[in-house]
Amino acid sequence: MSKLEVVPVRWWWQRRQFLNLPWQIYKGDQYWVPPLRMQAKEMVNYTRHPFYDDAKIETFLAKRDGKVVGRIAAIVNHAHNRQYQEKRGFFGFFECTNDQEAAHALFTAARDWLMAQGMTAVRGPCNPSLNYECGLLVDGFDSSPTFMMTYNPPYYGELIESFGFQKTQDLYAFWGHVDMIAGLDKKLTFVVEECNRRFDIKLRRLDRNRFNEDVKTFLDIYNQSLVGTWGFVPLSDAEVKHMGKGLKMLIVPEMTTIGEVDGKIFGACFAMLDYNPRIKEMGGRLFPFGFLKLLFNRRALTRIRVLSTNVVPEYQRWGLGLVIVARLLPEVLAWGVKEAEFSWVLESNSLSFGTLKRAGAKITKTYRLYDLEFAPKLTSSTPTTS
Repeated sequence: MSKLEVVPVRWWWQRRQFLNLPWQIYKGDQYWVPPLRMQAKEMVNYTRHPFYDDAKIETFLAKRDGKVVGRIAAIVNHAHNRQYQEKRGFFGFFECTNDQEAAHALFTAARDWLMAQGMTAVRGPCNPSLNYECGLLVDGFDSSPTFMMTYNPPYYGELIESFGFQKTQDLYAFWGHVDMIAGLDKKLTFVVEECNRRFDIKLRRLDRNRFNEDVKTFLDIYNQSLVGTWGFVPLSDAEVKHMGKGLKMLIVPEMTTIGEVDGKIFGACFAMLDYNPRIKEMGGRLFPFGFLKLLFNRRALTRIRVLSTNVVPEYQRWGLGLVIVARLLPEVLAWGVKEAEFSWVLESNSLSFGTLKRAGAKITKTYRLYDLEFAPKLTSSTPTTS
């Protein structure tokens, strides 16, 4: 009989096994895009990441007869629990062969560690939070993910649900082609025109001469605009700084908008070129020459991901989000962009969901977040039944 064990990651070679497992799981999968290896290390705090200034993580490996067949991370996000007054843990970075016993052993290890930290429930997958990659792909397995979106085999859903996890929220990726622009709903055009008539709106792209300041502005608007959104926890100042540094070479100013009304910034739109085809060619390695390949002739990249269109709460019901997106259209067309993915959109975000539907965008991928409540531990005073 084969021997299965789950062990916490403690040594450098176990860290290497944890980070390298996806190359084993997805071998031969035409749609998988490898993670950037340097970033993968940071996201599990094997090299320092500011998210963990206010969070804890424990990583585990599942081995069958000495061979690694699965991995998982258990995460305590203190900022989330303070904001929502919960004792909720998270799981993430889950990868596993189609082995239900191994998957259940990993979830058990994560659950037990989280319970030892005082948690009473778990949500996931979050890698490591909703501000980064999150959600399990449950529909749309016939194409590769766009930049900074997740991908997994179809059988992961069964492994997770068979442990007792239940859906808590779906997230959608909407797809659109430039040919759809001509057929936009006249009501949407009217909203843009009416906003421009009603408000003294000034729009501009990100300024490379004040790059750090503008990236911070984007992320500050992101934090302000999502207050009240399901599950959202603001990025810390350290995370904002770190994220801005990481995006500096990847951002294209033409794909950005900052909007002002009466000298006050009300919103921002932020799209990224889909670098995934090049990351796939590089095998996730930025060095020694991967970074040059990533950035070479970016005009050849004709697919974008619209990560974020954010408007501060006091202006959200006026349709100003459409105004800042509209500024992008001429520059996106001049770049030669053919396709755009708007991702991700919460199913509970009726405003964004409805606007994209009305504009003709199509849902091409569905991602899912799961919750599991922990059963209370039996104690000597707890009555039992036979």
